[in-house]
Amino acid sequence: MVPPLPLCAALALALLPAAAAAQDGPAECHQYTNRSCEECLKNVTCLWCASSGRCVEYPVRRVLPPSDLCELRSARWGVCWVNFEALIIAMSVVGGTILITLGVCCCCCCCKKKSKKQVSEGPDKDEERAAREREKRRVRQEERRAEMKSRHDEIRRKYGLFKEENPYAKFEN
Repeated sequence: MVPPLPLCAALALALLPAAAAAQDGPAECHQYTNRSCEECLKNVTCLWCASSGRCVEYPVRRVLPPSDLCELRSARWGVCWVNFEALIIAMSVVGGTILITLGVCCCCCCCKKKSKKQVSEGPDKDEERAAREREKRRVRQEERRAEMKSRHDEIRRKYGLFKEENPYAKFEN
């Protein structure tokens, strides 16, 4: 899908001043050499080197300024009170803390889901197992009762103690 022409023109007009400022940047940065850090860093494309007192263009193609341009402990960008060395250490600590925190949170969430799943499935399985065991015990008990009754009946017949069924008992079909 091709964007409409007015949108492309508006985008080009918005990027034109940024391109012009980037071309003017190196010339502006060198103007602030041997002045103050605050004056140099008013332009966001500039880097202040505290050891040499130079204001140079920040090498945007590289993340960190090369050591031949300025040492990390002397380089200032954005604010004068933080050097690149401290900034790297602080960002590493903050990034590491965030990653560890995210890892711990993910582990806790996974453990909670597993425990909830086990709790929700656990009683059902336990209840089923207990019901099966109760049924087995009941069947064994009935078998034992029947076995004991037949044994007792045999003993009663043997000694003539077997009670005759009541002739007046209610007939059941």
